[in-house]
Parts: sequence; structure tokens; C-alpha cells
Amino acid sequence: MTHTLAPSYDPKQFEARLYEEWERSGVFQPSGKGEPYTILLPPPNVTGTLHMGHAFQHTLQDALIRYHRMRGYDTLWQMGTDHAGIATEMVVARNLGREGITRDELGRDGFIAKVWEWKQHSGDTIERQMRRLGTSGDWTRSVFTMDPMAAQAVVESFVRLHAQGLIYRGQRLVNWDPVLKTAISDLEVVNEEEDGFLWSISYPLSDGSGELVVATTRPETMLGDVAVMVHPQDERYTHLIGKTVALPLSGREIPVIADDYVEREFGTGVVKVTPAHDFNDYAVGQRHGLPLINIFTRVAAVNDNAPEKYRGLDRYAARKVVLADLEAEGRLVETKPHKLQVPRGDRTGQVIEPYLTDQWFVKMDGLAKRGLELVESGDVKLVPSNWINTYRHWMENIQDWCISRQLWWGHRIPAWYDDDGHIYVGRSEAEVREKHDLGHEVALSQDSDVLETWFSSQLWPFSTMGWPDQQRMDERGYDRYLPSSVLVTGFDIIFFWVARMIMATDHFTGRVPFNDVYITGLVRDKDGQKMSKSKGNILDPLDLIDGISLEDLLSKRTTGLMQPKMAEKIEKATRKEFPEGIPAFGADALRFTIAALATHGRDIRFDLGRAEGYKNFCNKLWNATRFVLMNTEGFVAQGAPAPRTDAERWILAQLAKTTAEAAQHFASYRFDLLAQSLYEFAWNDFCDWFVELAKPALNGDDAAAADSTRHTLLYVLERLLSLLHPLIPFVTEELWLAVSPRLDLAEATLMLRPYPLAGDFAGQDYAAAETDIEWLKAMVTALRKIRSELNVTPSKTVPLLLVDASAADRDRAARFDSQLRFLTRLEAIEVLADAHAAPAAATAVVGELKLLVPLEGLVDLSAERTRLDKELKRVEGEIAKCHNKLASETFVANAPPAVVEQERKRLADWNLQREALAAQRAKLG
Repeated sequence: MTHTLAPSYDPKQFEARLYEEWERSGVFQPSGKGEPYTILLPPPNVTGTLHMGHAFQHTLQDALIRYHRMRGYDTLWQMGTDHAGIATEMVVARNLGREGITRDELGRDGFIAKVWEWKQHSGDTIERQMRRLGTSGDWTRSVFTMDPMAAQAVVESFVRLHAQGLIYRGQRLVNWDPVLKTAISDLEVVNEEEDGFLWSISYPLSDGSGELVVATTRPETMLGDVAVMVHPQDERYTHLIGKTVALPLSGREIPVIADDYVEREFGTGVVKVTPAHDFNDYAVGQRHGLPLINIFTRVAAVNDNAPEKYRGLDRYAARKVVLADLEAEGRLVETKPHKLQVPRGDRTGQVIEPYLTDQWFVKMDGLAKRGLELVESGDVKLVPSNWINTYRHWMENIQDWCISRQLWWGHRIPAWYDDDGHIYVGRSEAEVREKHDLGHEVALSQDSDVLETWFSSQLWPFSTMGWPDQQRMDERGYDRYLPSSVLVTGFDIIFFWVARMIMATDHFTGRVPFNDVYITGLVRDKDGQKMSKSKGNILDPLDLIDGISLEDLLSKRTTGLMQPKMAEKIEKATRKEFPEGIPAFGADALRFTIAALATHGRDIRFDLGRAEGYKNFCNKLWNATRFVLMNTEGFVAQGAPAPRTDAERWILAQLAKTTAEAAQHFASYRFDLLAQSLYEFAWNDFCDWFVELAKPALNGDDAAAADSTRHTLLYVLERLLSLLHPLIPFVTEELWLAVSPRLDLAEATLMLRPYPLAGDFAGQDYAAAETDIEWLKAMVTALRKIRSELNVTPSKTVPLLLVDASAADRDRAARFDSQLRFLTRLEAIEVLADAHAAPAAATAVVGELKLLVPLEGLVDLSAERTRLDKELKRVEGEIAKCHNKLASETFVANAPPAVVEQERKRLADWNLQREALAAQRAKLG
């Protein structure tokens, strides 16, 4: 059936339609044939929407999947979403708040029911948006981390780790978010430098012999002090070690201890020790056997362990009262401004409180040692390889992992307590009772905490494959698809997720989770700034694909929750950058932009101007295809062409080179180089030059050459669309559907066409044709430049004189006579034996060959003198640049020999041009 192309490129007309057809056809699902190639989608939060980081990584993953699918691999892109415990609980609680309902009013079961209800209606938004980007993953296998299959893996892994002594419950200091009222990971804490104060407080010695002045940034925590500490070699204080001080405001006696943790140069060289409220102090307390006095509640208010006056006060209210009381007692020695690192929760922005509480932990030392071995041995390869240093540093300094969270939404910890506080871990309450012979008269209550989201996510490589249920494992291809081929992820979650998957997968399955980890940079705006709501520089990928008006963009960027000044600043910047909103670029232009920006650096600066350029690229491809279709009407080609013209041989040689480069760049994950190579071949070689070089044959009298050229046009275009398809799937599919009937292809979709390989062109040696066509291109370019500079109308033909023509030049001029006449509107080509006989003419140089276009009847000679003078000045400037480089000893000594030689050749070429131009200028008087 004939597929008709629209007159102009408009992605809105076909992108959504094509995706629906692809998904409905089942082509995204594994074929079960060929070598397996698997990618695990880093599961986005179920609360989330597609952002530029997602679009960036999903585009690269999709390109890899489409490439390997076309290579005949059994491709599986495992899709899914993460239940995102903290984020989801916050979203649903906020939604309930708008209805005047609190979480506590609903109770645990009622609240969880509301979360599932929200997930059913709103939680799949991001998956719908991923489809708009062209994500060709197997949606039929999509896994949600709270699904029964995934939940079984979570329970099983917890139970096994506990039985192996690797999970334990204990009282430790954790990062505590007093708004969420839960522990959070170190990796969920953002440390930011802020302005604060350093307060100096005098602690009187108990024997009345003097005082010690302590410097602190958190005076309220002194209510939990258990010691003051000096450096053991600080001569100012060594005589006081072992004495006690009276803790101001509470009267408790606490010892003076020595520890080399103290920085003698900081403050007074004396520090307070509060093990229950500072991680470093906690370590000191463990070394010295100090007591732990927690003075805060779960909401960071002062508890009953502090003097009565301060009980119930918020920590910052308590700070004000403590400072006032110290000043009243004459104990506040000094207050001075001080820059300090403030830890804030990445979800709430709340200052995190080190908090002493009972939590569940995983012992990490043995797991981390093995996880490091797997990367250092190359069993898991990091790309780029320099990230191994970051990975090694973290693994060698790892702490036990706090895995419990004080939330309701998530995987509830499979542990039960009796009335005496005994803990029983099992897969279910029934299993616990049976295993420990507990009758129903023994009351058991399940732990109310849930597991941190990353605990379930670390199991992703094998929980999505049905582990530990053997039947499910067989059904989902556990043995076939584990390990996966590559994980594509940002460097910011190497520790959150990548390292934990390596450790967990090895521990539970004896396998690595993936062979390669391709680590991308983070997407920033065009100025290198992090994209954030507060900066007003967030770009929504869907807005780039479908376009958005200025009014709607302002509405998204300036919410009612913003401070008026910030909203005003963001509005002003947005109006300046997008005065007419954002135009629709289409998914392909966005994807090609992403690929072109995918270097191996840490930061990716996203410039909207690049998207505009790649939309133009898609449009050029569209118009070139229409040209081919118009010139191959009723023509059907089969198999590879047998070229009859040099232009055909040249384009096939360029296709072979580009095909080899594409394979190399896919193998090394250099999407930027891949995009560059394909762009240059498509735009310059095919759409510009070959389309032009084909016209003489298509319009000539040689029917065999015309048909051969039609065959080559169709063949190269179809192979070009195949090369481009992994990066820009929509436009290539739409064009291919129109082209493929003329090649009598069996496949119903470009996705199932074989990807071009270097071996496809074995035995072809078109080096001579390449050299000849490069000569022809140089001739055409030079002559068109002369016509343009002389402002010769397109319809007017001109004569061409050749001076200093070698035998090869004369041969090429004869063979390409018709092409030169057609492409540059020549009336005649004449080789001059005597250069002195040449008339006044516009001159260009190709190698050592001089091209002369007589000026008589074409131009104003005065204007031509001016033009030649200007061109001579430009050429002399280039000669000066070359001389300066070659005169530099540093350049000649340090530059690669090939670069130095290239510069010498450039100098020789410029000198030839100067000679030719000077000779021509002399003729004009």
C-alpha cells in the first residue's frame, strides 16, 4: 500500500499515530530470538512527571534498544516505576489536606487505600509521557515496586539478610527530618553553606578554679552535653584533663576529656560533646564510653531530659531562651558571624536533626568489599572509566545502612514484637508463629516502620525477573535476561542505587546486575545553571515536543506559592528568553539534540537553539526524501545497487564509512560523535551533494545511468533512515513507509530492518571515485562562489577556462563535463595552454588548477578589482596566521607531527591562492 508524504514536515501529524501503531503491534516486546540485550529502566518516581533528566537518559536508552533490535538481538527494555515512599506520602497527604482531611484521621489502612487510589488515577502519568518521547520499552512487563511480585522479593531479601546476621535493629544516631518525622539517608541530605553564628560560652570548673570557654554553632544542644573536650597535646588545657565542669543552665557535672579530634585552632580549642545530637560527637562518645542524652522529640521540640523551663519549646525557640539565660548569667562570652554547612532534607528543605532512635540497619562492610571487587575486576565496567575513583572512595568509607523509615506508604518491615519486646522476623505472621512455636494467645504486633525506597530498588535487576519464585523466574526469563547489558544512569545516583544493585544482586543471585554502567552527566541550562523551580529555568520536555504559549509557560514557572519578588524575577527572565513561548520542535528534534549533547562530561548544557537546528535537520531529511520519491515514481529497486556513475560510487563509499563510525560510536557510548557523524553524512553528503550530483544523470540521455542513480538514491536513503532511526525514530519511520515499497522490502516497520553494518560493503573499493568526486565538489563550490560574488543570474551560462591543468585535471574535466555544465551553468570548458593568453577573469584555485571565468560582459571591472583586493587581504591574513604558528617553537615542538604537517600544507595552499589572485589582479590594472 502506498504511503503518501505530506508536502511539509509536521511532527504532530504522525508522531502519536506511529507510536500507537508500534505499541499495538507488539514490536517492543522481546523476540525470543538472537543474543539477549537487556536494559533496566531506572524506575522513575510514581509521583513524578517527565523532566529533562528523564528525557536525556531515556533517549539514550531507547537509542541503544532500537539499535540492538535492528541488529537482531533479543531486546528487552524492562520498564517500571518506583513507589517513592517519602515523595508519594507527601503528595497524597497534601491532596488530603486540601480536602480538610489529615493522615491521622484516616489511619494507616485508610491512608494506604487513598495512596493506591491516587496511584490508579494519577500515578501512571510519567509512563504516558515517556511514550510521547518514543520510548520503545516492553510495557506489558512493567513493574511497580509495590506489586506483589516485587513485594515478595523485598520480604525474602530482608528475611535472608536478617538470618545471615546482616540486618540488625539498634539504637543509633540518624538523619531525622522533623517535618516528615522519619529517618532519611545521608544521600537525601543536601548540605548548603549558610550564614550563622559562632557562640562562645563559659563552662565553670566544678572546683571553682576557673572556666573553660566553649565555641558552638548550636547552643540549644548544650542541654544534652555530657563532656567538654580538648586536644591531648594542647598545652593550654592539659592540666585540666580529668577535672569536671558545671554545665550551665542545668548544673550537671560533666568531665573534661582529651581527644585528637579537636582542632586546636578552631574557636577556643575547647568543644562541647553532645553524642545524641552530633555524628562526630557520637563517635567520640563511643570511644570514651560517654552516656547518650537525647533532648529532642520527633518534631525537634525539647523533651523531658532537659530542665523543665525548656521543655516543649521548638529547637529554635529553645535556642533564643538558652542564649538569653546564658547572657543573664554572664556566661555568653562572644557572638560572631560564622559560615557553616547546614544539612537540609532534599524533600522538605527542613534542617535535619541528628537524632537518637531505634532503627533497622544493614551491615555494609563485607557487601561493600565484594561490590568494589566486582567493579575493579571489570565484571562491571563503568563508562567513562574515571568514575571508578568516585565509586571506590564511597565503598571504602561506607557506613552501615539505615533502612527503616517512619512512614506508612512502602514495604512494611517483616518483623513482629511480643509484649515483652522480643523481635521475630519472618515472611508472615503465620510463619513467625510456626517457627517460634507461638500460640495465638501470644499477642504479636508488626513493626510499624517501612523500608527505605532504595532497599526495594536495589533488588530491581532480579525482582523484575520474578525472583525468588522459580515459576515466575522461568516465565520472565531470569536466566536469559540477567545480567542485563547496560545500565544508563546519572552520576548522582551511583551510591543511591548503582552500588547497592551490584552488592544485592551478587549477594542473592551470584551474578552481576549488568555488564556496563554508562554514567551520564546532569542536564543544566544553557548557562550551566542547575535547573530548578526557584531559578525559573526548568524546561519541560513535553513543552519542547508540543510547544507551549508564553502565558502557559509563565503559569507553570510562577506558582502561587512563590514569593512575589521571585515570581517577578522569573517572569521577567522568561519573557525575555521566550517572548512568544516555546515552539513545537517534535520528539525527534529533542532526541537528536540530546544525543548531540551526550558527551562524557559531568554537565550537559541544554541550548534550545540546538533543538531548532535539529528540527531543520528533520525538515531537510523530509524534503530530500520527497525529491527521491518524485524522481523514482514507478521505479522498484531490489538489493544493493551496481553503481554506474562516480557520484554513486562516492556516496556508497561515504555510506560505508558512516556505517563503520556508527557501530564504533554505539559501542563506546559516544552518542555525541554518533549524532555528528550521521548529521554530516545526511545533511552534507546525501541531502546536499548526492542529491545535486544525481540530477545530471536523472536528467541526462543515459537511461542506464539514470536508473542506476535512482536505485542508489533509494538504497542510500533507506540505509540512511535505518542509521538514523535509533536517534530519531518517528520521522525516519514515516519517511521509510513511503520509501520502502520502492525497494520491495518485506518488513512492516523500520524497527525490524537490519541496521547497516560495515560488512555490508565488503569488497567495495571506491577510493578513485571518492578522489574524483571530491575534486568535482571543490570545482562546483569554487565556481558557485564566483557566480555568487559576481552576482551572475542563475539562468545565465558562463565560460570556464582552466589554467595549469594536470593530466588528471584534464581527464576529470572531460569525464565530468556534463555534470559541471549542469551544476554550475557553464556554456563551455576550455583548457588554456598559455596562461598569459588568459583574459581578465574571476579566479579560483582547486589544488594547483586555476579556474578562470572571463569577466567581459559579466561584471563591472572596478567592482572586481575591489573584490580581488579584499580577497587578497583575507588570504594574506591566513598566510600570516600560518607563519605565526610555524614560527612558534612551542607549537612545532608540542603539536602532533600530523598537525604541524597539516599547517605547512595549509600555508602552501594559501600561497598558491595568493599567487593566482595576484596574477588576476595584475591583469585588471
